[in-house]
Amino acid sequence: MSYREIVWDTETTGLDPFSGDKIVEIGAVELINHVRTGKNYHQYINPMRSMSEEVIRVHGLTEEFLSDKPTFEEICDDFLAFIGPDADLVAHNATFDMKFLNYELQQINRPTIGNDRVVDTLVIAKKRFPGMRVNLDELCRRFSIDNSARTVHGALLDAELLADVYLELLGGKEPGLILSQEDDFMNAPEPDAVVLQKELRPARTFPLNEADYQNHLAFIQTIKDAMWLKGESNDASNVD
Repeated sequence: MSYREIVWDTETTGLDPFSGDKIVEIGAVELINHVRTGKNYHQYINPMRSMSEEVIRVHGLTEEFLSDKPTFEEICDDFLAFIGPDADLVAHNATFDMKFLNYELQQINRPTIGNDRVVDTLVIAKKRFPGMRVNLDELCRRFSIDNSARTVHGALLDAELLADVYLELLGGKEPGLILSQEDDFMNAPEPDAVVLQKELRPARTFPLNEADYQNHLAFIQTIKDAMWLKGESNDASNVD
């Protein structure tokens, strides 16, 4: 059974949808069984409102650039079709993105999306690296992920970077590799069993003639305070 996840990100006109801020960009990346499929979603959105210069510096999207783009209501069906009804939604600081998405859905009388589908990589990163900085740039540096193209925030680029970060947080881009190696090891023949299957060499004997035996006894008598004779009488009767 395939396990589908959507790693996604938004850019907005500000920080609070309840004060009138809107989504201006959505980017999303599909994962199947923790592997990127190459299927992405990307859309610029006309917020139908102005933005501060400070916000524009963050994502680089001007009112002029967005003026001919569709509204959220116009792109909603396509976006919902891409994420599907049951894929987990993976985001960094997911509370922020979900707050905006559900507000936009409410404004056009569409059902909101429950938290049971949400995976927050910020929470995962904080648990893995307590007390450390865990923003997207810092996590890219920690995992040696090239984020040099991130001169400004961009929803699709950030979603692509986050997909790589998420897989690293899970244990690497091939999380099944360790398991498969373990399976191979567990299915391998036991070392002792391999040895026992080999033909054993016949036992060798070393017969001792009388002359050698007497020479051995004579030599033993020259050893003083032999450790193997402690507590016993040091005579030939104790050595054979």
